[in-house]
Amino acid sequence: MYGSAMYYAQSHFTGIAAEESAERSYRAQGGRAIASRWRCPEGEIDLVVAFPSEIVFAEVKARRRHAADAVSARQWARIGAAAARFLAEETDGTLPCRFDLVLVDRSGAVERIENAASYDEW
Repeated sequence: MYGSAMYYAQSHFTGIAAEESAERSYRAQGGRAIASRWRCPEGEIDLVVAFPSEIVFAEVKARRRHAADAVSARQWARIGAAAARFLAEETDGTLPCRFDLVLVDRSGAVERIENAASYDEW
């Protein structure tokens, strides 16, 4: 692998490692991952975590950035549309949900920003 192919492979595996770190973080708080990299025509959700009282849709970023710069409004809109489909297709719709941003650095340290976006904003 050379050039851009190597970069994309490295980015792919870095993303997988970040998502695994995020999942462990939620599991330590009593959450249970019910989907990862869930895709539909509207978009993709990195991680869906079920807690007894809510469902969390997590956007995972494998780097430390200022939270405001990590995900654009357009990206949140796609995540929100995908989440709406997930809720309609995969749940009974009785639990509330929230949208978190999870930042994971190279050492695997996880920073979770709960309620990073509101579906009402889109």
